[in-house]
Amino acid sequence: MTNSEPPLYEGLPMATPPNPEVVEREKEKLSALENEGFLTRTLGYLKLIGPGYMQSALTLGGGTAAASLFAGAAFGYQLLWVAPVAMLLGVIMLSAIAHQTLSTGLRPFAAMRRYAGPFFAYGWAIGALLSSIIWHFAQYSLASAVLVDMGDAVSLSFPPWAMGMVVLAFSITVALMYGASPRWLKVFEISLKAMVWIIILCFGMVVVRTGVSDFGSLVSGFFSFKIPDSAQGVVGSTVVLSGLAAAVGVNMVFLYPYSLQARGWGKEHRSLAKYDLWVGMFIPYVLASSLMVIATANTLHGEFDGKTLSPVEAAQSLSLVVGPTFGRFIFNLGILAMALSSITLQMLCCGFACSEMFGFKVGGLRYRLALMLPAPGFLGAVFWGDIKIWLAVPTSILCGFLLPIAYLGFIKLQRSREYMGSEQPKGMRGAAWLFGMGAATLVLIVFLGWYAITKGPAYLKGIF
Repeated sequence: MTNSEPPLYEGLPMATPPNPEVVEREKEKLSALENEGFLTRTLGYLKLIGPGYMQSALTLGGGTAAASLFAGAAFGYQLLWVAPVAMLLGVIMLSAIAHQTLSTGLRPFAAMRRYAGPFFAYGWAIGALLSSIIWHFAQYSLASAVLVDMGDAVSLSFPPWAMGMVVLAFSITVALMYGASPRWLKVFEISLKAMVWIIILCFGMVVVRTGVSDFGSLVSGFFSFKIPDSAQGVVGSTVVLSGLAAAVGVNMVFLYPYSLQARGWGKEHRSLAKYDLWVGMFIPYVLASSLMVIATANTLHGEFDGKTLSPVEAAQSLSLVVGPTFGRFIFNLGILAMALSSITLQMLCCGFACSEMFGFKVGGLRYRLALMLPAPGFLGAVFWGDIKIWLAVPTSILCGFLLPIAYLGFIKLQRSREYMGSEQPKGMRGAAWLFGMGAATLVLIVFLGWYAITKGPAYLKGIF
């Protein structure tokens, strides 16, 4: 290392780091589980997972709600394949990121800056910061709107700005748990798991109450891989691209490896991390997004005018099917859990991004101030109270353009023998993994480029 090269950092500088004895016991438990049968190992892993749920909680936000609601309302079951495919591409990339982070112990930003180049490192961090701030406005408008409607469902009247203040206070409190102590870290992760399953249970109840009239069409929707041209004025490729961009965001990619290091995970946790991505991220995300598509397909498909659709309107439409109070309240509760979890984790992402770029200690005062960077998004509840969720679709696409920078950076790290050393995946496994990462990146770049050239101008003209 020359004097001109920036330093590399191992581990995460937490204000209250994980207890080494607890981490060591966890490693011993994982080592013992390696020799157990599938069922015993699976049950053991279930008690230890957590970072994957953070990813599903972050991605289950306004972008996913927008893509899923519109997919079901405009195209019925035809686009059920989008969520599994999009998240599968994300699992490929995040599993590689987990392998790199846990094998080397180096903090990803510093490693990418050294071994992939400053362009990729700062493009990744700044992209994560910007997308978190941009998304906050829509999330606050979304959360305040459904809180107002939940109050209206039980004959209570709340102004949107007051509900925005409630969301802001809740999000700040929860975000400050992270890094405060190992105990609060555990509470934070448990609360996120609860919110993820609240989302799934709420939309599951809606689907059960609305019913499915054509199971054949539902099943084929997961395997058709077709992109419909348009329906009720909604362009199919726009909804598909929004779904791809919403499934894995650049802020999500930034937060993930640091959530691993915050728990003190190392080489011994690599198998657990992969399991965590499938059970904590892939399955909950696909369940929640698919249930939203099915719910709106059951209730709005064929009646949707293609112009406006907010969560409140979707919830109110359910009152005709599942009851004026129950339908609205349950649907809105699911949307609220999505917005709250995303807001909290977007704040967390800003804290980590600034910590890496400026050397703040995680949990310290400057880190806590960095958490507040997206807080002006609260104004979305004040000045953007009549937001139509369709505006979340171009927001997803805009933020999606920032993601390939991070993906290309991690591909360079995966190919760097200097960085990975003896832990670099080799042989057919290594080649297949690299191919999957390249395919995930290429799909995103080609789809984004094609859309920007052929559909983007006309779509933006139609909105504005």
